Amino acid sequence: MPRISNKPLRYLLQAINYTVFITLIWYFATAPSIRILDDNEAVVTIAFAHAGELREPCRKLSSEELAELAPNMRSAEKCPRERSSVTIEAMLDGQVVYSESLQPPGLFNDGGVDVYFSRKVPAGKHRFEVKMDDSVRKEGFEHTFSQDIDIKPARIMLVSFDSDQGFMIK
Repeated sequence: MPRISNKPLRYLLQAINYTVFITLIWYFATAPSIRILDDNEAVVTIAFAHAGELREPCRKLSSEELAELAPNMRSAEKCPRERSSVTIEAMLDGQVVYSESLQPPGLFNDGGVDVYFSRKVPAGKHRFEVKMDDSVRKEGFEHTFSQDIDIKPARIMLVSFDSDQGFMIK
């Protein structure tokens, strides 16, 4: 290809090339419009990590049991590692939208579970309830939350959980 030695002409052609390139980037960044939600839709998302309670309570070891253990393994209590499954149920206007029983991961079933659920719902006023059972030693749901909510169109309602505060809506 012949080399153009005229500097002003080179700069003009370079400016034209940059203009075409920037115009293409601008077009593809702004022109294709994508609509994920309709005008009257919103999203409910439940997302948190939680470890269920221990399946069995810790127990104190007797002096005979302690004597059988190696000195570096002696501990006053023996606590099992296995945790309870976590059962969660979410309802919107009395209809179940999410119901799941999650088993704890890990070699000894001792890990925490990660809960994630997301669903499109009609925007507006609703009655939202979420319940969680994280112990096989107790009957029923230990953690419950119920509230009237007003979800604006094209918004995401996030439900999270903290062991100290319980369920929270953001």
